[in-house]
Amino acid sequence: MTSTLTALLYLGLFLSQTVSTEKQNLSKPIIWAKPDFMIPKGKQVRIFCQGTPEAVKYQLYFEGHLFLQQSPKQHGRRNIAMFHIPAMTPLTAGQYKCIYRSKKLWSNPSDPLDLVVTELYDTPTLSVHPGPEVTSGENVSFYCRLGTATNKFFLLKEGRSPHPQHRYGNTQVEFPIGPVTTAHRGTYRCFGSYNNHAWSFPSEPVKLQVTEDFGDTSLAPTEHTSFSDYWDLDLVTTEAEFQQDLASWDHTAQNLLRIILAFLVLVALMCLLAEDWLWRKRAQEKANGASSQECRRRFRTQRRLNE
Repeated sequence: MTSTLTALLYLGLFLSQTVSTEKQNLSKPIIWAKPDFMIPKGKQVRIFCQGTPEAVKYQLYFEGHLFLQQSPKQHGRRNIAMFHIPAMTPLTAGQYKCIYRSKKLWSNPSDPLDLVVTELYDTPTLSVHPGPEVTSGENVSFYCRLGTATNKFFLLKEGRSPHPQHRYGNTQVEFPIGPVTTAHRGTYRCFGSYNNHAWSFPSEPVKLQVTEDFGDTSLAPTEHTSFSDYWDLDLVTTEAEFQQDLASWDHTAQNLLRIILAFLVLVALMCLLAEDWLWRKRAQEKANGASSQECRRRFRTQRRLNE
């Protein structure tokens, strides 16, 4: 009985520690910006941060320093905080992260969000060679030129909110792409910049048309055309809902562990009560047996005296 009770108590202690450990693990929030990560100078931008449904406070950090603090709002199943920047300037362009608090714990920081302010310098020109209409399998180069010297150029394909390609140069750089496929079709723009977060006006768009070469189906984009997409709102929602489902599952698992722990504690108490009852019963039986023996002894003694 004692060994069983000890094992139950150790198991309860283990489960309690497991629950306590799981409470410390808060999934990191998701951060994104609207209307985009590129904001023209003087235009507003909204930064959204989404944590678990239990989040009660959000903090936004800019370049590693606390920038804004906000309480969340419920949007269906989503728990979201919105931070508003009324006018984008070079002073508000940079890297943002957010965290949230649930009960007394703070989450890990979100992935970084790099906000860029545009329309600060002259307008570059963008051209494509050998031309805007090519056949899949050909090599293509975009040339971005800026009359006033800069030190960095960015090339973006519209419609994907991409993390842009970049090249270093003074007045002109080349962005080689190829062999191209139909996946490279689209509209491109380029920007000049003196740093990662302050860009020029965008160039005029250049539309690349790629016709299929049915004689070769093995073509694929090279590393020169690898774009790392930023999350758009739909992808953020999907990812956030997955994290919330995971958080809900964790919450359910913690509740189940608490129920199991409570059941084990109840079993342990019942074992203690049963052991105490058995001990009292045995003590009472011993006392009753001793009393009966004493009565019989007195009866025999009295009988001898009467004889």
